[in-house]
Amino acid sequence: MSDAVLVLVFAAATLVSLGSSWVLVSRIERVGARLDLSEGLLGMLAALAADAPEITAAATAIASHESDVGAGVVMGSNVFNIAALLGLPAVIAGRIALHRRVIALEGVVAVWVAAVCFATVTGVVRAEIGLVLVLVVLVPYAFALGVPHEWLRHLRLPTAWVRWLRSAIAEEEEELEVAIHPRRGNSRDAVVAGLAVAVVVGASIVMEQSASKLGARHGVSEIVIGALVLAAVTSLPNAVSAVYLAVRGRAEATLSIATNSNAINVAAGLLIPAIVVGLGAPSGQTTLVAAWYLGLTALALAGAYVARGLGRRYGVLMICLYLVFAALVLATAE
Repeated sequence: MSDAVLVLVFAAATLVSLGSSWVLVSRIERVGARLDLSEGLLGMLAALAADAPEITAAATAIASHESDVGAGVVMGSNVFNIAALLGLPAVIAGRIALHRRVIALEGVVAVWVAAVCFATVTGVVRAEIGLVLVLVVLVPYAFALGVPHEWLRHLRLPTAWVRWLRSAIAEEEEELEVAIHPRRGNSRDAVVAGLAVAVVVGASIVMEQSASKLGARHGVSEIVIGALVLAAVTSLPNAVSAVYLAVRGRAEATLSIATNSNAINVAAGLLIPAIVVGLGAPSGQTTLVAAWYLGLTALALAGAYVARGLGRRYGVLMICLYLVFAALVLATAE
């Protein structure tokens, strides 16, 4: 297959994958509304659907023993998400104001997942242990979002903690209710969602395979294909959504999209496939990408907490740091 054909196949598969993911997100939200899920769980469900291209591309690469491509897709997408889902909206909107409670709630989960990802990629912990460590935080977080607020009283936590948690969840869900607001779905939406999943998975596999073949043919490093090319392409829908929400003043929804998307990417796109197939030996390039993912996540959330949001200057800093990250990946590519 010629280079021109591979490029056309990659472009077509990308358009089909991203377009189908939009259909998947909308139908999944409707099905979730039909099941009377909370706004927080609807947000996580929407993030999972929107991450289908990244997860599929990463899992396909890992299954094909292209571990640097797979790890690069996940962690590169997450670095891109910090710049494109938080930095870019802050630049365009001028400022995205955030409640400190929401930043702390989302930030604990986001930084923990990034730290576990770094430990797993560098070989400090096995993928199985990494998944358990992620779920230890992610499951209670999803539970807190999903149960009625009054149920939180039964967790046997200190009263002040429960009050703080209820306030943080209420502030986040207030934003998500306006941002998502899907109509109640029916059986047809469930069928369409199932078909959309099949299309997204198939198109994403073709996308990953064609990009990997082009890269191998021209001596492009696997980490460049994964962490820069596939990562950016598969993250575009989330970036567009984040800018749209930030301009409308839905700051907490923007933050939720970024952090939930990154956590789901690590769990479903990296750790689960790594348990089944293996992640391969740690490399300097994957360590570099993992370190930037962890560092940029912590920096973005710490800055947002101190300033009660992200201003234009801080948004520019996030984007510039992503460009530095891209330049380092290219410079160290073998």
